[in-house]
This record gives sequence, C-alpha cells and structure tokens, in this order.
Amino acid sequence: MIRAIQLTFKNLSNDVNNSKVYFFQRNVIAGLGELPVAWKVIENCGRNDTNSFDFPLNLQVGVTDSYNNVTPLLDAVPGQSFEVVLDPSGDVLQPLGLSTSPTEVQINNNMVKGAFSGGIYRGDSLLARKTGVYPASMAAFEFKPSIWVGAGSQVVQGEVMNSAVLSQSNQEFSLIGIASATITMRGGGAGANAQPLTFTLENVVNVA
Repeated sequence: MIRAIQLTFKNLSNDVNNSKVYFFQRNVIAGLGELPVAWKVIENCGRNDTNSFDFPLNLQVGVTDSYNNVTPLLDAVPGQSFEVVLDPSGDVLQPLGLSTSPTEVQINNNMVKGAFSGGIYRGDSLLARKTGVYPASMAAFEFKPSIWVGAGSQVVQGEVMNSAVLSQSNQEFSLIGIASATITMRGGGAGANAQPLTFTLENVVNVA
C-alpha cells in the first residue's frame, strides 16, 4: 500500500505574471466563514520547469490553545477522535477513541474553560483549521479524495485563502486509485492573445 501519491507540477504556460501555484483541499463539513488553507504553494516555477512533491495519505492533528501553546502533531485517520483536556501539566491533546462519523477526524474540547484552534495537517503542512473551539464543542474535518489547484498572487502556504482567490477558476482533480501524476499548467500570455490559465492531469500511473 502506498503511503503518498507522487505529484509533479509542470509549467507549460505563457504566464507573464510569475503566478504562485497553490494546492488545497476543502473541508466538506466546514462551517460558514471557514475558508480553505493553502496547503502547498509553488513559486518562481518558470516555463518548462517542474516541481515534484508528495501528497501523503496520512493525516496529523494539532491544536493551539488560548495561551498560544502549541501541541505536538499526532497521527490521525478518518474515524478517529481526539480531545484536549487539562491535566496537571496543562492543556494536553490526546487520542479519545472513535469519532461520531467514520469519515471524520474530530478534536473535542473537553476542558472546563478555554478555547483552542484545531488544525489538521498533511505531511506536516497545515491543511485546514477551525478557530474558536470552546468547551463542549469540537473541530471536525472531512476531505474528499481530491486536490484543488489554482494560480494567483495573494497566497501564502499555511495560511487561509481569501474569497477572491477562491472565486478564481480553481480546478479539482480526483486522486482515487492514483500512485503518481503530473499536473500541467497551460494558457496565460499578454495582450489580446492572453488565455486563461488551465490545468490538466497527465501521465497518470494507477495503483497496482
């Protein structure tokens, strides 16, 4: 069983803006106002250049509490739940058991007081975040087996993307059954001949 999907970005565009290429996933159970995070951002990738990276299948969770303390990341799989509790040493993140949904990773606030920001990570890079998780509530995360890609300027890896970026022509690709693939960008240019930037999934190798 593969541990990560091997992805390669290839720039065959005529982009003259040196656009940043960003990759993200959407938390399908996100609440209103919860915007996706730029999981991977590629910069300064010139025409005909490539950039290869892994898309790990495993996830991790971590929290930042109201005192700005950051927990170590813990491995997580869909169907698993975690909790934040106050023990003699302070706020602690620990496994709790099964989540209430087999497709979700959940982080419960089981403290008497104090909120936290719950994050889920892929390959140690932030994938999604829920802020303001108060006692007796939880952060819940669920993702489709797909990845989104787009190009723009105001994007920073590990930070929430704004609604203007998300309103652009971002492309979603299913990763079901894929071991490796190339995501190729085309289009761009200047003046009257400029074309929208587009993305295609190519050189797909399926899981044996």
